[in-house]
Amino acid sequence: MSETPTASADAPDDAARGGEGPADAPARARLILPGQYGDEFDDGGPVVVVEARDAFTRRPMHRAKAHLWLSALRHRVAALGDRATHVQVDTLDEVLDDAAGLGPFEVVDPPDHQLRAAVRREGRDVRVLPSRGFVTSEEEFATWAASRKGRLLMENHYETVRRREDWLIEGDGPAGGKFSLDEQNRNPPPKGATTLGLPDPVWPDEDEIDDAVRADLDAWVADGSVVFVGADDRRRFAVTPAEAEAALDDFVETRLGDFGPFEDAMLSNDWTMSHSLLSVPMNLGVLDPRHVVERVLEAHASGGAPLASVEGFVRQIAGWRDYVWHLYWHLGESYTTDNNALGATEPLPRWWRQVDASEVQAECLRSTLETVHQHGWTHHIQRLMILGNWALQRGYRPAELTDWFTDVFVDGTEWVMPANIVGMSQHADGGVVATKPYAAGGRYIHSMSDHCGSCPFSPTVRVGPKACPFTAGYWAFLDRVEPALQGNPRMMRPLQGLRRLDDLDEVVAQEAARTTP
Repeated sequence: MSETPTASADAPDDAARGGEGPADAPARARLILPGQYGDEFDDGGPVVVVEARDAFTRRPMHRAKAHLWLSALRHRVAALGDRATHVQVDTLDEVLDDAAGLGPFEVVDPPDHQLRAAVRREGRDVRVLPSRGFVTSEEEFATWAASRKGRLLMENHYETVRRREDWLIEGDGPAGGKFSLDEQNRNPPPKGATTLGLPDPVWPDEDEIDDAVRADLDAWVADGSVVFVGADDRRRFAVTPAEAEAALDDFVETRLGDFGPFEDAMLSNDWTMSHSLLSVPMNLGVLDPRHVVERVLEAHASGGAPLASVEGFVRQIAGWRDYVWHLYWHLGESYTTDNNALGATEPLPRWWRQVDASEVQAECLRSTLETVHQHGWTHHIQRLMILGNWALQRGYRPAELTDWFTDVFVDGTEWVMPANIVGMSQHADGGVVATKPYAAGGRYIHSMSDHCGSCPFSPTVRVGPKACPFTAGYWAFLDRVEPALQGNPRMMRPLQGLRRLDDLDEVVAQEAARTTP
């Protein structure tokens, strides 16, 4: 165990910091764990910031993600100054077993099953405080879930949040007449455009902490203790509260207005489009999602952003993000490994695992993988309708795919990916999260992007050298999973179309032989 201790003078007692127990009890050191690097997770008093090497060594991680998360941790240590003890260990257990005498500890409830089990292990003197960093508390969600009959639908949760917080409510109903204005937010990119023409996002400046992080990551690679995928991109995402606030201001001022209309659109030469890039600082814990929502609502109230854009963004943060967080706990630790309703058994191919687009010909997939390789990020439609759609059609193992998304996306966490991948993207839970598989052919991609114009495949062709691997793959997928989907009313028409194909056998054989797109 390596420590960088600093004295913690005049620390307030437990009661002053919101803890339980008498005021004369020993002051408990607040453990700071991954995803807790902002002011919201600090109530004053002594702080122990844990840097555990195994967080970076369990599976191959994107190099840019490792840099971001380690940079956030070390920036937090610097910001806390004399109140912080920076502990560098191989595993968190070394700290929780308290061989160094840093305890007793308290911790805001950690954001994944493994960490929660660790801080609660018998014999460890750790006081666990309620989780933070979300619009809806775990207690509030549990009360709502207990009141529901049948499926826990995101739209019902979102409506409950909107009414509870009085966000975009006029009289007794939603502003604009509907809780979701999604039908106004599905525009394709402007015809002939190569970018949306928006200013580049304001990127944070790297500093000496980033230099030290990069040097350490290089050393870990050199000694063989870690394996990274992807490029060593310059740091493009906020890792401190100040950087996050600047990123939020930049989004509201330059991209929020265009977010709604073009949130589903894709352009090969515009990887950020009108998206906020705020998922990283929110998941790091340096940006409070409630503050994000309120800042966006203020922009709308002052006439600075249209209702449809604001509603769509609020739905992403207060609706979907909170929903998948709570589903992570509600569905249980075995949700990812126990669900494979469509019988997907293919291992991830080498080029996919290593984020290597060099042999990929399909422009939509090539462009998306290249963006992931360079930056460790793409927006939600590329994740769902390019990467997820491809994996769904090809039958990649859902649990393995969930790990991959967690590891290669800079905003990937253990809690954020299960419902998104197993449920929404791969329909592996049989309909708990989404009512139908999000499978689509090349026509959808053609309608929402500029990819098909420079692609050697045609979105309207399903057999032959120009057959689009997404179009042909869509029909081969339906043929494979038809028995599992026959009772799904939302799949009735696609399955009827499948049965009318006179070249189905040829399509299925062609796609079975396709090794790379």
